[in-house]
Parts: sequence; structure tokens; C-alpha cells
Amino acid sequence: MGYKNGAKCIVLRNNKILMIKQKRDGIVYNNIPGGGIEAGETPEQAAVRELFEECNVKGKIVRKLCEYSFPLDNSVIIHVFHMDIDNQNPTLGSNLIEEERDILLEVKWMSLDEISERDRAFLWAEGLMSLPQFFDEVKSWNDDISYPLKRKG
Repeated sequence: MGYKNGAKCIVLRNNKILMIKQKRDGIVYNNIPGGGIEAGETPEQAAVRELFEECNVKGKIVRKLCEYSFPLDNSVIIHVFHMDIDNQNPTLGSNLIEEERDILLEVKWMSLDEISERDRAFLWAEGLMSLPQFFDEVKSWNDDISYPLKRKG
């Protein structure tokens, strides 16, 4: 659909993050709900719509966490919001993406230790550190280096 910018949501419950398991170009990964901002939409409206489309829940924006330039195209801005869904039960929504190469597989609540280092790195960039419980968790970490080892060729 040729979106210019995007909007994403971080939804929390019991120190777990609402994640979408998806497959794109053969790669399976976990991501927070979100997608492109449609013509005439504000980033806030897009975030609420995307959460409903992907997770079948109606969210309320708590606050904006951050905005950043999309790494593959610095002219694209991604807006990230902390959202509240009260006690609604998320379920997998419809895959409204026109491209067959991007498929939604599952909606699930995940704690940080259940998320791969790769997928967790994106969460930090998307403002997870702005939320007190995750800031406190990072403060509790020690000085160990846990960077993944390089794979042998």
C-alpha cells in the first residue's frame, strides 16, 4: 500500500509484552503489533487500528514512547506507543498485508527472557527502556557480555 511512516504498540500485562510471531521472506521472528500509517491517519489512529487488526483488541494510548528512523530508509519514521487493553484477551487478527511474503502466525504474551536477543534488540530501540519495570530490570543486570558468538562459516 505504499505507506510512508509506521506506528507500533507496546502492550504490557504482568511484566510480559504482547508480541506477534510473524514470518517474512522465510524468516520467523517476534515483533510488537504495528504497521503503516494510512493516508489521512495520525500515528495514534494507526497504532490503535493496527492493534485491533492484528490482535482483535481495542487499545487506549497511555503515552508515546519514541519515534525513530526506519533503519532501511531514514525518511520513514516509526512512532511507538505504550497502549492499554484492560483485561481484553488478544487473539490473532487477520493478515491485512497485501504482500504474501509477510504472514502473521501467532499472538502471545512474552517475558524478556523468552524473546531472542535479535528480537529484543528491536524492543529496546522501540522504547522499552522508557517503561519503569524494564528500566529497573536493566539496572539490575551485571557487567557480563552476552553478545551472541559469531557463527563459523
